[in-house]
Amino acid sequence: MIRVAIANQKGGVGKTTTAINIATAMAATGWRALLIDLDPQGNASTGIGIGAAERELSSYDMLVDQRPLADCVIPTRIPGLDIVPATVDLSGAEVELVAVENRTDRMRQALAGDTAHDICFIDCPPSLGLLTLNAMTAADTMLVPLQCEFFALEGLSQLLQTVERVQQRFNPDLGIIGVALTMFDRRNRLTDQVAEDVRSCLGSLVFETAIPRNVRLSEAPSHGLPALVYDHSCAGSRAYMALARELIGRLPERRKAA
Repeated sequence: MIRVAIANQKGGVGKTTTAINIATAMAATGWRALLIDLDPQGNASTGIGIGAAERELSSYDMLVDQRPLADCVIPTRIPGLDIVPATVDLSGAEVELVAVENRTDRMRQALAGDTAHDICFIDCPPSLGLLTLNAMTAADTMLVPLQCEFFALEGLSQLLQTVERVQQRFNPDLGIIGVALTMFDRRNRLTDQVAEDVRSCLGSLVFETAIPRNVRLSEAPSHGLPALVYDHSCAGSRAYMALARELIGRLPERRKAA
């Protein structure tokens, strides 16, 4: 199982929207996908239709209490897509894990040996704390959503420094499979300028597909559905399907055969 952390310490850049829809797109193309909600707000869980009453066990139980992954997985209404939901308990996990031995390795231990899924996406919180560190330590690679706005590159620089430190101390194999430009608005000249700056700085690391600002993407979570199910023909859904195709094209051949 390939493990992809979807991370950016800035909030509001489209991490959860990307996690939900890229996981749905991968499931739609035949991959057995797992989505792990590692954000205490639990937006990925809500956005895919998992209500609070259904979250008997969560990513908190998996990390802090070391419950087996299989006990925490819930099937979603999307064929081929499972989720480990999040609850508000997760907000205390960082404090509880501080004194724990191997506190950065809990996620990797939990995911070890999972043969039920081909790919796992970890929706990280908007911070570079212990939860995100666990995701980076467990991940094979990272997908970074980057909002097309003025401070995008400044935040990305901080994230890249963190990735380098994780590589040095915890996970030397961690890489970045790509940067996805989100909230792209062709009517805004600043958006075009930011996109040009990011591409000139990072080159081919940036996905060709940019995710547009789209009302249907914003509406879908309130219905407990990925945009790809809520309105598969909208511009946002088409963009996430194109992004999924790009992602598959960047995965190593041995992983594609999974």
